[in-house]
Amino acid sequence: MRELYPEIEPYAVHALEVGDGHVLHVEESGNPDGIPLLFLHGGPGSGCKAYHRQFFDAARYRAILFDQRGSGRSQPFGELNANTTPHLLGDMERIRRRLNIETWLLFGGSWGSTLALLYAEKHPKLVRGLVLRGIFLARRRDLDWFTGDGVRRIYPESWRRLENLIPPSERHDPIPYIHAVLNGTDELARWRMAREWLYWGGQVALGEAFDAAQTEDLPPGGLQQARIEAHYAANGYFIDEEQILREAGKIAHIPTVIVQGRRDLTCPVDGADALHRALPQSGLEILPLGGHIAGTPDIIDALVRAADAMADRLGG
Repeated sequence: MRELYPEIEPYAVHALEVGDGHVLHVEESGNPDGIPLLFLHGGPGSGCKAYHRQFFDAARYRAILFDQRGSGRSQPFGELNANTTPHLLGDMERIRRRLNIETWLLFGGSWGSTLALLYAEKHPKLVRGLVLRGIFLARRRDLDWFTGDGVRRIYPESWRRLENLIPPSERHDPIPYIHAVLNGTDELARWRMAREWLYWGGQVALGEAFDAAQTEDLPPGGLQQARIEAHYAANGYFIDEEQILREAGKIAHIPTVIVQGRRDLTCPVDGADALHRALPQSGLEILPLGGHIAGTPDIIDALVRAADAMADRLGG
């Protein structure tokens, strides 16, 4: 079983001004002459982690990581103004041009897979390949699974913690209410809603490995992350319904590898299956025991193998 590559520090870090007051944290690691690769983190709003650099062979890849607007080390932290999916796609183009990259490989999981697919469909000639994990197609049915009559059936006691903060009249479609509270003026209500929103997300993502004790207090940056997640969800992720699958024909020629955990409850396997059917030339690996989190041994093994195989294919 493959493991992460050794720890590595960036050889270059950039503060990229992208307009509307936003400054992105962008870093490069690996081989400056290697295959350019853009890593896209999830969330929205979670930011990159140091171990994300370790999915890639430093001798073969020029790995570019960036924290999306309002996320991680980008500034201003937690900012919702001018923070939409079209803005993020535009930022990716700004990074490509700033770093003098002609074409690149996109690597993303969960929300990162959404961005990778949307960018590729908008700029198919600029994308050499796609390595995707935990497919999130940002459809209404995907959001309903998370906050409607879906995964709450598996963890009803955890869902009740969040549901207890929502009036019965709003529970049929809770996202607008959650979004309103997180952006309201009642500081205690905002704190409670953010805590329970992140508690619910942690339970769904981590399953039986979830440590509820760690969420009794709101972690640093938790309110900002919850606000960004709710901001995107309340606005339908700023894309048309079924847009990704409808436009999939534009990227049918792009080498694509899909890694999906069978036990992923945040992004259920039917999304990966639908994408694979829309891209019949793509490779789909379903991991029987795999969940949602990228940093588990089976997901790491599959992603490292996929990145290595893509480097072989692209001649790096």
